[in-house]
Amino acid sequence: MLRFWLPVVCALAVVPNISNAAENDAAYRLSPGDKLAVSVWGEDKLKQDVIVLPNGSITFPLAGQVDVAGLDTTAVEEKIAAKLVKYIPDPQVSVVVTGTEGNLVYVQGKVLKPGSVHLTGRTSVLQVLSMAGGLDKFAAKNDIKVVRLNGSKQQILPVDYSELMSGSDMTTNYILEAGDTLVVP
Repeated sequence: MLRFWLPVVCALAVVPNISNAAENDAAYRLSPGDKLAVSVWGEDKLKQDVIVLPNGSITFPLAGQVDVAGLDTTAVEEKIAAKLVKYIPDPQVSVVVTGTEGNLVYVQGKVLKPGSVHLTGRTSVLQVLSMAGGLDKFAAKNDIKVVRLNGSKQQILPVDYSELMSGSDMTTNYILEAGDTLVVP
């Protein structure tokens, strides 16, 4: 009977790794402006609400400055714990996102409502254009671009609006990332 159950246990041990990989891909990545509640189990003095600074970091007691932009909460917990281990044996750090104010994209140019758009999930170019009220009648529909900061360089992603509207080619309906700017000349 033990031989019968062993393959089942092994199969179950593999499944969480696959789902964890999918969960990590979908995990929320922190951006400047996001709000976090950081605490260490059993250490009441090490509980703090912090905001991710414009440089992508937070400051936490004993850990100092910790770069967090682009990371998920699990990675931030591990980074802080690694810095605290000199002071606290086996620190159990918890990081909870309490506000996603840094999860913005910007729309400028010839749309009805230019400005910032708060992303609440995976959001595409067409969805953001819709949230901005759509294009105005003078918009250069086929000159729309997404400007994305990629490290220290800016990347220009051209949008083929006519193809998107016809539904014949959706490859330029990019999923926008925090900090992207959608330019509609």
